[in-house]
Amino acid sequence: MIELDDSLPSELVPLSWLIGVWEGTGVVNYAVGDDIRNHEFGQRLSFSHDGLPHLNYSSYTWLIGGELTPLATETGYWRLSRPATEGDPGPGLLPGVGTRPFTTAKSVETLRNASGGFDLDVSILHPGGVSELYLGQVKGPRIDLSTDAVLRSANAKEHTASTRMYGLVDAHLLWAWDIAALGQSLATHASGRLARVD
Repeated sequence: MIELDDSLPSELVPLSWLIGVWEGTGVVNYAVGDDIRNHEFGQRLSFSHDGLPHLNYSSYTWLIGGELTPLATETGYWRLSRPATEGDPGPGLLPGVGTRPFTTAKSVETLRNASGGFDLDVSILHPGGVSELYLGQVKGPRIDLSTDAVLRSANAKEHTASTRMYGLVDAHLLWAWDIAALGQSLATHASGRLARVD
């Protein structure tokens, strides 16, 4: 059973099952040229909120086997997709004007899409110079995302598209990530199974 924090913004209720710290393992299996890269990794993933209508996301992974070898990190923000209003903060440090929108369960229900879920905007930043903007939806305990844009610095490795899927199954967070990178078309890249640790 999920207990909701009283300070949780109403817009985050559809994503509330993600909130917390998750830890577990996963596997990478991806073709790079004629080589298949296959290895296991450990992962610690966190979703939190700061009172604003988005989730803060972070992920840290390390290679399993031998000594601890850091693998990759990500950070980002997850939110329901909706037009910005005068009551929302921004741009920059400008405060919202008037009342904040979507502060009740009834008002959040008006954001439900035609398939019964809620549209999402997810931005994920990688320290290697890649920034992904995903669009997708949350429908119950399942999230499907697909990149709308992938931005790369001049020094980043090639990465052109991604899809991600997250689901809550038997109290575990399962996820799968497909990527188009290093000259390959969109293909299976990694997946993991995590348990809540907090």
